[in-house]
Amino acid sequence: MGYYEQHIFCCTNERKKDAPRGCCRSKGGEEIRAYLKDRVKELKLPKTRVNMSGCLDRCELGPVLVIYPQGTWYHVKNKKDAEEILQTHLIGGKVVERLALDDKQKRL
Repeated sequence: MGYYEQHIFCCTNERKKDAPRGCCRSKGGEEIRAYLKDRVKELKLPKTRVNMSGCLDRCELGPVLVIYPQGTWYHVKNKKDAEEILQTHLIGGKVVERLALDDKQKRL
C-alpha cells in the first residue's frame, strides 16, 4: 500500500454562475473539504489525506467526493453528511449507501 491508506478527493471546481450543471464550489464543496480535513486532523486518523480536486464531472450531483483506494463516490450536501461519511466509511469501513453515487450516476 502507498503512503496513504485512505485518500479523499473533494471537488472544489468553480464554473460560471450561469453554468446549467452548476458546480461543486457554489454548492459548498470547499466547506465540505475543509470540514473533513479538520476532522481527520482532530481524530488523528492515520494515513488519511483530504485533498481538493478539480472537476470530477458530476457537477449536477455536487458537491461530490471520491475516496480511494476503494473508489467510492459520494454526494455530500452538508457537514452532517460529511460526518456520517467520516464515521461510517473512513472509521467504520462501511459505505454510506444513502450518499453513495449509484452506477448510473458514476457514468453520467
